[in-house]
Amino acid sequence: MESRPVPGADGAEAITLRGVVKHYGAVHAVDGVDLDVRRGEVFGLIGRNGAGKSTLFKIMLGLVGVDAGDIRIQGVPVSGRSFRSVRRGIGYLPENIVLYDNLSGLETLRYFARLKGAPAGQCEAALDRVGLAHAAGRAVREYSKGMRQRLGFAQALLGSPQVLFLDEPTTGLDPEAIRAFYLSLRQLRDEGVTMIITSHILAELQERVDRLAILAHGKVQALGSVQQLRERMALPLRLEVLAEDSALASLQAALAPLPVHELRHQGPRSFASFPRDAKMAVLAALAGLGSAVRDIVVHEPTLEDVFFGFAD
Repeated sequence: MESRPVPGADGAEAITLRGVVKHYGAVHAVDGVDLDVRRGEVFGLIGRNGAGKSTLFKIMLGLVGVDAGDIRIQGVPVSGRSFRSVRRGIGYLPENIVLYDNLSGLETLRYFARLKGAPAGQCEAALDRVGLAHAAGRAVREYSKGMRQRLGFAQALLGSPQVLFLDEPTTGLDPEAIRAFYLSLRQLRDEGVTMIITSHILAELQERVDRLAILAHGKVQALGSVQQLRERMALPLRLEVLAEDSALASLQAALAPLPVHELRHQGPRSFASFPRDAKMAVLAALAGLGSAVRDIVVHEPTLEDVFFGFAD
């Protein structure tokens, strides 16, 4: 997502967790989690299966009680009586949504609208927003997996929620639908909606979340923006250089004094890795080779690299 003012820069938090603990017998599903999610933020929650993501989702939604700790959404305790009114402003797309096959798409949304106390007039607009207006009258049994997923997203949008929980929301979507989904999230973020999203497809989240938390063994192992976590891990950058064949010896000589590792040549391209703090020195050395260097690409560590660094 493009840069914009930092969500919650005024200190306002949409969601706060303090010392949250949930055990299932000997299994510590959530084990002392502290977390703040800012208003208007797209927040990623990632971890391996069994890391505690689903349990944490259910806790924040008020569906599962905790053994210890405090959870507040929009400043209201999840365990308090007043949370019922706050819950009406929350949308939730579960990983596996159950729908009634005999209802049409529009009937399905009208059913959910009645449950949520949302205006029935929002149903058509929600279908249009997720690209299902053309299938409003078709029975859900005729929907593809991707269409069912989009219908699930539409029900999460009913009631104009200010907080959205999205659990593996792009399951079954084709590339075009994934792009449209994240465009919708961008629009919602610009409207001030807070979103927590979890996905095993880390490449999708890499450029689309403001911050994220990496969960392992029920604990938050790392928290921050993707770039902050890259820098904290001190993972090496990867270098790709396209140069004239006659310049390979000069290239090797220019990089020799620098902390460049695993330099290898493959045709006209050369590959290497180097520490982040050597980046400007490496680029300066390459610039000194002049027109013999035809292209330079510096690759940042991926979110997958960061994830395995913290989760292992």
